[in-house]
Amino acid sequence: MSSRSSSPRQAGSPAPPQTPSRPEHWEADAGDADVAQLSIPPDLYRDRRFEVFCTLSVDSGGRDGAWHALRVLVNGSQEWQRREATQAHGRDSLDYRFRRVVPAGEPLRVVAATDVQGARRVRLRITADED
Repeated sequence: MSSRSSSPRQAGSPAPPQTPSRPEHWEADAGDADVAQLSIPPDLYRDRRFEVFCTLSVDSGGRDGAWHALRVLVNGSQEWQRREATQAHGRDSLDYRFRRVVPAGEPLRVVAATDVQGARRVRLRITADED
């Protein structure tokens, strides 16, 4: 009886890892900083699909005329941007959600950059959950 494998890999090369038992979750919480960066390393053996959520929370401090802006870059290219007037009383936010297929062997890099005038950054966060 032979113990021959029918896989096409060459002798001595490692077998591809098994699919993870649970989906990947990645997070970058920049607190009140003006930029957040999330870098997801490549998986050499499989394509992955992520739902990415970027959120900026601000507080106007009761000032009129305040505004806040969020710009999202994916792998160095601008994906989205928006600037909005900040509510005069209390907290406000800007959110952006998108899905991205990440081919095997490629990383995913997301940068969320903010700008504010008359408002205070409360929290800037990026999360990515594998579908």
